[in-house]
Amino acid sequence: MNQMTALSPADDYNIVRLAIEQLSAGGETADVSSLARSLGLSERQLTDLFRRWCGLSPKSFAQAVALDHAKALLRANANVLDTAYEVGLSGPSRLHDLFVTYEAMPPGAFRAGGAGIDMVWGVAPSPFGTAVATATEYGLSGLGFADADTTVEQAFEDLARRWPNARFRRDDARVAPVIAQVFDPSRWSADRPVRVVLIGTDFEVRVWETLLKVPVGKATTYQQVASHIGRPTASRAVGAAVGKNPISFVVPCHRVVGTSGALTGYHWGVPRKRAILGWEAGVISARH
Repeated sequence: MNQMTALSPADDYNIVRLAIEQLSAGGETADVSSLARSLGLSERQLTDLFRRWCGLSPKSFAQAVALDHAKALLRANANVLDTAYEVGLSGPSRLHDLFVTYEAMPPGAFRAGGAGIDMVWGVAPSPFGTAVATATEYGLSGLGFADADTTVEQAFEDLARRWPNARFRRDDARVAPVIAQVFDPSRWSADRPVRVVLIGTDFEVRVWETLLKVPVGKATTYQQVASHIGRPTASRAVGAAVGKNPISFVVPCHRVVGTSGALTGYHWGVPRKRAILGWEAGVISARH
């Protein structure tokens, strides 16, 4: 694995994923040199890979996803959702750094399992493995990931399960430009927002709408989301809704952490949650 040229995004992420598993155990004190050797790389190669992938060194990445850092985010941004409203981010337009516009499918369409709705699905590379997406004429309706543990077909079935009566056909060419925009910060523009369709129960949609107000580089808790939607005792139900989020990354359920700051469960795996948070830390670093 000493030749690091011409690696694809999937190759980068496969190595990063293995590194994250070890960094998670070592935290900020991880020995980068030993980590590199365990992956069959030199320290320079591993550092170059991380900088190419997220703009951070392995050590800076580990710091960005450490428990102490998450606690600091929570302390500094305890009122992040209230702040979002105060600065005018409460409408169905600009909601976070992807500049998302959204609409919710009518309740009837949800109850009918998407009967009569045509959807396309497809795959494209992303910084976090192969992205699998579904879309309607109204916008992106589902986003998940495939990797060594989850096949493309399994990821698609996971997304399609929410709409058992919809008509799906595969069209990678149609889906690829949307996936490319989602994962390319240079294309995050208010002039060309990512259009998404939220598909769930009324309670789930309210939770997902709230998540859309958590900006990159910020964090919130299940309890804060529950309080924000006027259901302060519904933290467990909020957790269930977060887990059912059909549009991973775009609806940033990865920015929800435990009250202690711990990076709790994620539908597509905690290592990927760490990867996304660290990658976003690199996005923020590049802007300063």
